[in-house]
Amino acid sequence: MQMQSINSHSIPLFSLVNYIPVAATVVTCFLSVILARATLRYAEAADKGLALAREEFEREWSPELHIKLERISASETRIVVTNLAKISVLLQFMQLRKISHAVPFERCFLNDPLVGGMTWTQDVGKRLVVCTGPDFAGLIAASVTFYSSGRMFRTDWFRFYIEVADGRVVRVNPTNVPARRVRVLENRKGPERRREFAQDVAAGVGASKRPVT
Repeated sequence: MQMQSINSHSIPLFSLVNYIPVAATVVTCFLSVILARATLRYAEAADKGLALAREEFEREWSPELHIKLERISASETRIVVTNLAKISVLLQFMQLRKISHAVPFERCFLNDPLVGGMTWTQDVGKRLVVCTGPDFAGLIAASVTFYSSGRMFRTDWFRFYIEVADGRVVRVNPTNVPARRVRVLENRKGPERRREFAQDVAAGVGASKRPVT
């Protein structure tokens, strides 16, 4: 009777020992799924952080200029060009035009460096009056072309509402029309990958002039 009792208790014990590897496998699979999901989440967070860091780097080091017209007096108006990026640029020329005219009316050639975070100013009162005429009330636009990292860029046309009476500037106010970022006009180092903060406007012209075979 004692032997039968021992055998009856030993059978469940052996069965329990056999189930231990199965239970360990299930637990291992469960933990593997949890670790895999945590790894995927960490990878996604790392990718987002890398994308944000890259965007911040491009915003800080990509060329970006802001143009402003300031009325000093009835006969003096100056243009203020601010370099919003960290990279330095070389100003090439400044253009002024009326919104109703597609071709720039006034163009001033420059060769002035502009360090990142600094401003460049010049008196444009006489040029504005020549562009608008002695009596004018409407929109004018200003743009600047510059070199940076071996490429020529051009800002968008920054718009301003100006009033001129008897050859004197009465008021100059910026409009609420947002300007696009700078565009690449020329690349000294040949073709390269297009970036989000710059648009190569010369690539389409070159492609359209290729002969059809």
